[in-house]
Amino acid sequence: PLFARTEPIHKKDIVELLQEPVSEGGPGETAAMTGDGVNDAPALKAADIGVAMGSGTSVAQGAAKMVLADDNFTTIVSAVEEGRAIYANTKAFIRYLISSNIGEVVCVFLAVILGLPEVLSPVALLWVNLVTDGLPATALSFNPAEPGIMDRPPRRRDEQLVDSWMLCRYLLTGTYVGVATVWSYVWWYCRNPAGPVMTLKQLRLNLEAPVNIKFANDFGREVFNDKRPGTMALSVLVTIEMFNALNAVTESKSLLQMAPWANPYLILAVAGSFAQHFLVLSWPAAEVIFHVKKLTVPEWKYIIALSFPIVILEEMMKLATRIRDARAQ
Repeated sequence: PLFARTEPIHKKDIVELLQEPVSEGGPGETAAMTGDGVNDAPALKAADIGVAMGSGTSVAQGAAKMVLADDNFTTIVSAVEEGRAIYANTKAFIRYLISSNIGEVVCVFLAVILGLPEVLSPVALLWVNLVTDGLPATALSFNPAEPGIMDRPPRRRDEQLVDSWMLCRYLLTGTYVGVATVWSYVWWYCRNPAGPVMTLKQLRLNLEAPVNIKFANDFGREVFNDKRPGTMALSVLVTIEMFNALNAVTESKSLLQMAPWANPYLILAVAGSFAQHFLVLSWPAAEVIFHVKKLTVPEWKYIIALSFPIVILEEMMKLATRIRDARAQ
């Protein structure tokens, strides 16, 4: 509807009628109001988004929530796009950290349930949380706006930052992270051709192993003190989380549509995190602190092969998100 020659009180009434909740018979809209004069101040104050002109009166600017310094309405579009990008980057930050932390929790609990020796030392977990994850998480705040971000309908005011589907994605990603980390530890002992190739039962009952027991490749009971299985687990955890950071560039777009290098800061952050990890593996003092040891090329190949499926898993969930969003529209 079009209203003409309205009084200041009428403008305020129109705004309040648009804001009236659906439960009370109203449309429940988010009302925006633009104005530049004193008579616009009541409606600007009542509106959810009051926009005053930069050339307007100080009263209007004081009542508004946003002031257009250049008096150009296209600036509002740019501001909305920036706001949507910030909101998306906030979700990316949360998505990356929560899914990674869930993975670490799954790793610890799964190792306890299976009765395995300590898969990751407390110092290693602390290092991953405070240092390795920190750079990519910070870099995600510099993600550019996704293609087509302004084509989406406005989100509901009551929309949750983390809905049920997003929580499901966190759990699926975190579960894979935890299972893959524990499996890399078990693989080194039970399936690695260059390892002891013992059974899972022998690994679980390592404290009861006879002193003179012998495994494949001339490994004896001392293999249970070997640092390489824990290093495998730590390296898988770090590598998966770096892949997970690259996945977090966009919530629903495929990496083929928006490549990770769209955010160069993220690429530098991932490279920096890997550099820190390799420094820990190659620095003699760190070997003692973190209980790690250098790995062989075949072991690193297995780490990459075990970590990369997280990208495929995320691509499948992004596809499901796009289908879900299309149906919602």
